[in-house]
Amino acid sequence: MTTQQGGPSLPQERRLVTEIPGPKSQELLARKQAAVPPGIGTTLPVFVTQAGGGVVVDIDGNSLIDFGSGIAVTSVGNAAPRVVERVRRQVADFTHTCFMVTPYESYVEVCEKLNEVTPGDHEKRTFLLNSGAEAVENAVKVARHATGRQAVVVFDHGYHGRTLLTMTLTAKSMPYKHGFGPFAPEVYRVPLAYPFRWPTGPENCADEAAAQAIDMINKQIGATNVAAVVIEPIAGEGGFIEPAKGFLPKIAEYCRENGIVFIADEVQTGFARTGDLFACDDEGVVPDIIVTAKGIAGGLPLAAVTGRAEILDKVHAGGLGGTYGGNPLACEAALGVLETIESDDLVGKARRIGEIMLPRLRSMQERFGVIGDVRGRGAMIAIELVKPGTKEPDAASAAEIAKRCHAEGLLVLTAGTYGNVLRFLPPLVIPEHLLEEGLNILEKAIADS
Repeated sequence: MTTQQGGPSLPQERRLVTEIPGPKSQELLARKQAAVPPGIGTTLPVFVTQAGGGVVVDIDGNSLIDFGSGIAVTSVGNAAPRVVERVRRQVADFTHTCFMVTPYESYVEVCEKLNEVTPGDHEKRTFLLNSGAEAVENAVKVARHATGRQAVVVFDHGYHGRTLLTMTLTAKSMPYKHGFGPFAPEVYRVPLAYPFRWPTGPENCADEAAAQAIDMINKQIGATNVAAVVIEPIAGEGGFIEPAKGFLPKIAEYCRENGIVFIADEVQTGFARTGDLFACDDEGVVPDIIVTAKGIAGGLPLAAVTGRAEILDKVHAGGLGGTYGGNPLACEAALGVLETIESDDLVGKARRIGEIMLPRLRSMQERFGVIGDVRGRGAMIAIELVKPGTKEPDAASAAEIAKRCHAEGLLVLTAGTYGNVLRFLPPLVIPEHLLEEGLNILEKAIADS
């Protein structure tokens, strides 16, 4: 008797055989609550046994449509064949040596490929780490060392991680910062160009937000004191906010003119998620440093800092690194991800997902007053929920709609500074029939809420 494995060979169907969560998942949830602190939350407590394509299968035998991708991690699909094969070969050869002790080719190959595919044709260097937060922190460390400056500028609604520095960089207090202070010094926050909520309207958003941000930097910090500006090209946890067109180029130009390192946090937006290989490509913005993680390695922990050679080369030997950074299994997985993106045209598939989802969601917006805004690019899409007829955030409706979707076998995530955003991050390999079925479930959940 053979056991069904995960990956794209799983039946690509929604199948509910128990309530959600089912009895076996509920038993495991009780064990989790007894063994794991409550600070580790759970969006949907179904315990997964297989996943692949556009579905996750739980221990009770339910098959759910996946609109989350492990928070944009399994963009190439869970247990993607090229990833699995490369990791399987590597784990039989060796699992770890520490690249700083005895190196191996796959680390170098990942760095070479990232130097090649990230925005800009300048000479680059890359080093590898374990998580997005670790990579952001290292990017700031490099910028401070290279410039001899200390101040770091970030933006309202931004999210950059849970370490001390990246928690400081993050805008939202609850749950990410509440009770965890004091925070790191020399971090300053300026406005983000948030079209839906800009006081004078979206048409004025880019120019006014950029002018306000630059004015605050000049007056309150001083450009010559700023080591780096750190920004997500599309704000992730903050609610999938796509800055008004023109805002990012204006900020990048200001950084160039003042010797400030422009750091693009593409942890959630990278690797084809937005319908470009990187979100910065949409407006031709070339960052000095780009930070990547999440979708880089198909589910294995890996992150990267890629930047101008003249910046990264300034750091002394031994000043960068980490025991597990660029683990050989994760490097092989990343090479499999990059092969899959190119071979299977996942950039094109991300755009196709947007072509399907955005018109459906805009049609729902016309019929349901609770949907205040529909936004996003490619397969990084969100709806912002409000009290009908206003822009007052409606977090309760977001939670209720998500709960109804989960009960019907559709995994969706919430987000947003106000907790009122539903975000959609389907695997780029999701079959279109599951995408449509998921949208039907979402529509009914909104109608019934």
